[in-house]
Amino acid sequence: MSPAAAAARVTSFAANFTTSTAPSSGGRLLRPFCGNPRPRRAVASMAVSAPKSPAAASFLERRESERALHFVKYQGLGNDFIMVDNRDSAVPKVTPEEAAKLCDRNFGIGADGVIFVMPGVNGADYTMRIFNSDGSEPEMCGNGVRCFARFIAEVENLQGTHSFKIHTGAGLIIPEIQDDGKVKVDMGEPILYGPDVPTKLPSTKNEAVVKAELAIDGLAWHVTCVSMGNPHCITFGSKELKVLHVDDLKLSDIGPKFEHHEMFPARTNTEFVEVLSRSHLKMRVWERGAGATLACGTGACAVVVAAVLEGRAERKCVVDLPGGPLEIEWREDNNHVYMTGPAEAVFYGSVVH
Repeated sequence: MSPAAAAARVTSFAANFTTSTAPSSGGRLLRPFCGNPRPRRAVASMAVSAPKSPAAASFLERRESERALHFVKYQGLGNDFIMVDNRDSAVPKVTPEEAAKLCDRNFGIGADGVIFVMPGVNGADYTMRIFNSDGSEPEMCGNGVRCFARFIAEVENLQGTHSFKIHTGAGLIIPEIQDDGKVKVDMGEPILYGPDVPTKLPSTKNEAVVKAELAIDGLAWHVTCVSMGNPHCITFGSKELKVLHVDDLKLSDIGPKFEHHEMFPARTNTEFVEVLSRSHLKMRVWERGAGATLACGTGACAVVVAAVLEGRAERKCVVDLPGGPLEIEWREDNNHVYMTGPAEAVFYGSVVH
């Protein structure tokens, strides 16, 4: 066959299959996303030169119809999620075990969790469920709920400012998409009563666990426990470490010891915090069920609450996380915590699971 004839047989898929220059989905077949996502990065096209045989076409169609899971990958300050449109069912489209495989960064798509957009209940517009990268199910996720809101805006093709009522395992959460593209979320009231966090540590201040001692590896860590619908243990240091430099910590060593400590019957997220000023905090996080992540929205909220309770900061702070900053405010008038930060689509496609 002449080069001209061969070229004439090339079938281009560039118009229908696109992906960002971010890490690929492991060679999975990428599909268009129904919802007009607004890519922020350059796109790469893909073309094939061999026509599909009837057998190959049948094989691909069977895979598409029987086992394909369509998704959009979102990230909020580097905390990344596989978003699944599950509005047609109250049952997640994948099992926790399948979610763990999809989150694998070597053999799957790669993510900190899989989030399902489900029908609303009890007057809510939508329901949010999430499976962590280890298959466990947390009550909710702050960065995830921002991604959830942006995903809904794309799916529904909404423009301008919009807010939603989202039912979560932590109760009703109300995110608002702002004109600048950031998402502001009313995270509700923090839970401070120890048994409700939950923690077995004894209360130290008005039934709250504030600057309590927690023994780990021979050090007496000072911890404050807060729930934002999910449990958090916040530390600014220990008796031995008066000033905590969070960049010096090896989270993979110390994080699991906090998470699985006997004082936390439901395990815990752990935030290690460095005070830069009374309105500027720096944190690193070890997330329950996900390990070290670049950001944790509920964790940033819990950190500001803990900093106020310990007299270290004001009620409105910028919190620096490895993935970037979040704006957190714990309002005195209604006791609600508000989180503002970005969320964006990375790529979209489908995967056989």
